Amino acid sequence: MTRAVVTTGAGGGLSVEDVHLAGPEAGQVRVRLVAAGVCHSDLSLHRGTLPHKTPAVLGHEGAGVVTEVGSGVEHVRAGDHVVLNWRAPCRSCAFCRNGEPYLCSYSDLVARKPYGRLADGTPVHPGLGVAAFAEETVLPESGVVKVPSDVPPEVAALLGCAALTGFGAVVNCARVRPGQSAVVFGVGGVGRIALQTLRLVGAGTIVAVDASADKEKAARQSGATHFLPASPDLLEEIRELTDGRGCDHAIECVGGAATVRQAWDCTRRGGTVTVVGAGGRDDRVSFTALELFHSARRLIGCLHGNATAERDVPVLLDHVRAGRMDIGALVSDRIPLDGVAGAFDRLAAHQGGRSLVLL
Repeated sequence: MTRAVVTTGAGGGLSVEDVHLAGPEAGQVRVRLVAAGVCHSDLSLHRGTLPHKTPAVLGHEGAGVVTEVGSGVEHVRAGDHVVLNWRAPCRSCAFCRNGEPYLCSYSDLVARKPYGRLADGTPVHPGLGVAAFAEETVLPESGVVKVPSDVPPEVAALLGCAALTGFGAVVNCARVRPGQSAVVFGVGGVGRIALQTLRLVGAGTIVAVDASADKEKAARQSGATHFLPASPDLLEEIRELTDGRGCDHAIECVGGAATVRQAWDCTRRGGTVTVVGAGGRDDRVSFTALELFHSARRLIGCLHGNATAERDVPVLLDHVRAGRMDIGALVSDRIPLDGVAGAFDRLAAHQGGRSLVLL
C-alpha cells in the first residue's frame, strides 16, 4: 500500500487514500517519491478541464529513488535517483522515429490503464501517466531519467515539467535568437522558467504579463526587463516598448483563448506565438483568413516544451550547476500530501509560486 492524493475529477472529491500498486511488470520501475511540484495541469485534471479517466492519483512533476525494476529494464536500477517524465515515449512509433517523443501516442495510453486499486478494490489511474502525489509510483522505464544523487529535491522535481516546458518553449519551439524581443504571458512556474531562459539565450526586451501585480518582483528576478499587468491597453504598451512593431515572440503560458488572441495581437508581423498553456476543449480562438495571410505570423503549439527528456534534463542541470538558472527559486511553499488542496486554492487565486510536496 502507498498513500496518495486521489481525485474523482470534475472538481469533485480530493482525498489522501491508500492505494495498492501493481507491478513493476516487465519494462516498468517502482519509484519512492521524494518531492513533487504542484502544477496547474494537476488542478486542470482535478477540475475536469483536462480529460482523464478517474479516479486518478494526481501529480506529474516529481523526483524520487528507484526501489525495484521489472524484467527487461536496462537503463536504471534500484538506488538510482530519477526525474519523472510524464511524456514517457515508446521510442518506436512514427512520432518517436521522427524525433518527436513528446508526441508519442503511447504516452497517452499509460494514463488510460489502471495502475493500482483503492482499498475497496476500485481501479485507480496514474494522473498523466505518473501519479507523483504519492509515497510510491510505478512507471514505464522511459518515464524516468537518471540524475546525480546530489541534485536537490526542489530542483529534481521541477525538472520534470515546469523546467523542461519553460526551457523547451524558448529553445526548442520559439527558438529565440539573441537580441530578439519577447513577451511571456503568465508568471507561474513555466512562465518564470521561460523568462530565465530568455535571459539565458540573450533576448533583448523581455516583457512579463500577469493578471496579478504581485508577480512583478518574481518576474523581474527571473529575467523580465519590463512587467505589465494584464489590461485592455496591453497592445499599445507593448508596441511602445518595441518601436511600434510588437514583439518578435509571444509565449503564452496561461492556457486560454483570450490570452492566445492577445499574444497574437502583441506580436509583430512575421513574429512567432508559442502556445504553452493547456486550455479547454471548447475554448475557441478566432482569426480571419486575411490576417493569417497578411501578418505572416507563426502560431505554434508547444507540448512539454517539445522536449526530449534524456537530452534536455542534463542540459538544464548544467545551467543550474553553473548558476545560469535557478529552478529552486520557484518554490514558495513546502507541503505534505494533505496540503495539495490548499496548494490548488493558491493556484486558483494566483498566489505564491510553486508548492512542493515533500515525502
